Amino acid sequence: MKIKSLIIFPLLAGFVFCTSAKKEVSSEIIACGGHDIIIFDEEHSNGTDLKITWRWNIEEAKELPTEYQKYLNPLDECKPIDGNSKILATSSGGGVVLLDRATKNILFYANAPMAHSAELLPGNRIVVALSDHPYGNSIEVFDIATPEKCIYRDALKWGHGVVWMPKQKRLYALGSDDLVCYSLKNWDTNQPELKREKTWTLPEWGGHDLLSISDNELVITVAESVWNFSIDSEKFEAFEPISAVDLKSVNYNKTTGKLVYTKAEEEWWTHNIYSVNPDKKYTIPDINVYKARVYPQ
Repeated sequence: MKIKSLIIFPLLAGFVFCTSAKKEVSSEIIACGGHDIIIFDEEHSNGTDLKITWRWNIEEAKELPTEYQKYLNPLDECKPIDGNSKILATSSGGGVVLLDRATKNILFYANAPMAHSAELLPGNRIVVALSDHPYGNSIEVFDIATPEKCIYRDALKWGHGVVWMPKQKRLYALGSDDLVCYSLKNWDTNQPELKREKTWTLPEWGGHDLLSISDNELVITVAESVWNFSIDSEKFEAFEPISAVDLKSVNYNKTTGKLVYTKAEEEWWTHNIYSVNPDKKYTIPDINVYKARVYPQ
């Protein structure tokens, strides 16, 4: 049976995002797994003693029909966006959800098979990286106002990361072998496109995670190492602060030297989140964590 890929909620009608002032929160870590998303205060947490400041479970999503809840399990990536006022989460079970942090309301939901990463783009559109799909490995674009319809698709082998770089006005997408740069084409129309501009072959196979650490730099996590990519020079260099087996996500602040990472320790998952500067390990027994995020980067 073919699964219908969208639901639209009345609250989406006429919905417009406003960019709020950037809230400087330096010690929050966001993690997810299964049906749960949690945010805890790193400064006041240690080991299994976590000061949890925010938690969400799929059962709280009363406006989301039960038949769709299974697609949000397990949650893989939870990304704070829009001044940390919203959370964009993806699930390899096949779901993408945008939550308002204050109210916990669902602002967007779509079914997207094997979704590993998502990003909010200009014009209230969401791009999703997929590692498997009936149409082949790809990235997909949805409009928040019409989530039942994928409005653009491009092939991307084992998509695991997407990052919008405002300075360049470019989207960078990570596959298992490649890093791809896209520009926006016909973006103010009903048939927008992501125009593929350049593709770079990764130094190593197995792209897992992608994030920005400055206006001109990206960090790429692969199976056994981490790479820095300079947008200006278009060069990959070894990311010196860390190298470990089976890394899944790396977050790094160049200014402070703060680094947070996850690595697979139980099949694809872990219950631990590691921090460098300060050196700590946080354990979440009831959540199988894949990626962890900090805000700000």
